[in-house]
Amino acid sequence: MKYIDKIRIIAGVLLLLGLLIVPFTPPIQNYFTIPDKIITFQNQFPMKVPSLGKSVQVHAAVNDNAEAVNASSFHVEEPGDSQLIYTMAGVPIKKVNVSVLKDVKVIPGGQSIGVQLQTLGVLVVGHHLVNGDNGTLSPGEDANIKVGDVIMEMNGKEIEEMNDVKPIVEESGKKSMPVKIKVKRGKETFTTELSPVLDKKESEYRIGLYIRDSAAGIGTMTFFEPKSKKYGALGHVISDMDTKKPIEIHDGTIVRSTVTSIQKGNNGTPGEKQAKFSIKENKIGTITKNSPFGIFGQLDDQIRNGKYDKPMPIALSHEVKEGPAKILTVIDGEKVEEYDVEIVSSVPQKSPATKGMVIQITDPKLLEATGGIVQGMSGSPIIQNGKVVGAVTHVFVNDPTSGYGVHIEWMLQDAGVDIYDKETVKAS
Repeated sequence: MKYIDKIRIIAGVLLLLGLLIVPFTPPIQNYFTIPDKIITFQNQFPMKVPSLGKSVQVHAAVNDNAEAVNASSFHVEEPGDSQLIYTMAGVPIKKVNVSVLKDVKVIPGGQSIGVQLQTLGVLVVGHHLVNGDNGTLSPGEDANIKVGDVIMEMNGKEIEEMNDVKPIVEESGKKSMPVKIKVKRGKETFTTELSPVLDKKESEYRIGLYIRDSAAGIGTMTFFEPKSKKYGALGHVISDMDTKKPIEIHDGTIVRSTVTSIQKGNNGTPGEKQAKFSIKENKIGTITKNSPFGIFGQLDDQIRNGKYDKPMPIALSHEVKEGPAKILTVIDGEKVEEYDVEIVSSVPQKSPATKGMVIQITDPKLLEATGGIVQGMSGSPIIQNGKVVGAVTHVFVNDPTSGYGVHIEWMLQDAGVDIYDKETVKAS
């Protein structure tokens, strides 16, 4: 019995060692790195897959258009869905679904642009007191109108700009009638009433609200899709400077802008591009959408940056690698230049999300000129291995050399460029 017990103990120890060691052997480690699904673009082959050694073969499923080149790469002729199968001694041990998308190419930007947004209705950005016969009060605040609300209608008339408000307020005030107001707050819409008060000093009727109907600023063009003329820029939402809430837009315009100077960034203080532009002149396109991933619309004509003027392929989030990359941006005049950066980290994202990358400026010339990432650089396209992978979006306040980037696929999605348009695979 003692002999048998020893055998059992030795066998148990060996089994335990095997269970501890096997997961750390290269073939097993490689097995766990094999993805369940690979998504890629047409004409970007051969694609590499993890190899499990000479004893494991990779085959395409029967009647698929995928073709295994060897044990670690494959090729697909057409867009569509395919499948790769790992086999050992003829026994399947792993299946990988392959989704091949139509080739999508965009022209990277880098140009400095001026932006003007026309709000949907007029935006309430503050309250003020009106000195009337019955003391000081704010009719707008008393009517439960809050900062960040959007005034859509007054007395049944659609409000598009601030000039639409004054005649209605004056008319209602003179008639001693309340103003019926339609207000949008977030996703909700409601109606309220307020009574204009005659300001004793100005002799004009007031409603006690500060309002705004437009916003302007500068940023950087990210990409242009030549077939549809759709573009994306900035890489982040434009928010009102007072309410800090995203601006709901009625329409907007982008124009060429000229960088006149740079205020360098320091730890704790972001830098800024100083630029000039004219909304009435040099218009290059419209703005139809303001989203968490940037501003989008259509350009009137194709734009050029002098560096990459031909369409380039894009990279999906899982294809972006840590390591060297380039950005395109302007630091003087209208000249687009290329600068070195490092992609410190990149998160493969299965659904749209901002802050997908962390990047660091490494180019000595750009660091000398700007101190790193500055305001106005948002939207600068990031290029890696001959592909457009994303755009610069935010700077780290305590480290202006570093900041966040957004993956290009989410910007394309918000621009209305359907990168997931797949064709049905024909059996061969």
